[in-house]
Amino acid sequence: MKRKAFGNAGEDEAVRFLEKNGYRIIERNFHCRYGEIDIIARDGSAIVFVEVKTRGGDAFGPAAASVDEKKQRKMTIASQLYLEKAGASDPEVRFDVVCIEKRDGRLEIELIKDAFEVAE
Repeated sequence: MKRKAFGNAGEDEAVRFLEKNGYRIIERNFHCRYGEIDIIARDGSAIVFVEVKTRGGDAFGPAAASVDEKKQRKMTIASQLYLEKAGASDPEVRFDVVCIEKRDGRLEIELIKDAFEVAE
């Protein structure tokens, strides 16, 4: 499976997983000049910005490890732009990561809630 298609399938799986766990999806693939936020959702009163990492194996290390400081800064700036655009004033904000790894032909999904604080 091509890399982009594999990533898209992972995002689709993450959406199903999040919805099953009570999240309400607001938007997918929000783009701005600072990058992309895979999923924007509501979980209770919080607006949650979700990064989805999909891996087909261990060759590049654990999925969560790729959400480094640089990615966190980009997500923080992109989330602020989204909130300005949406007119949200002082909302409760959280950054979650969904890790999807294919092992022995089946998917393992891990949700890391509050994966990082707003990056300065």
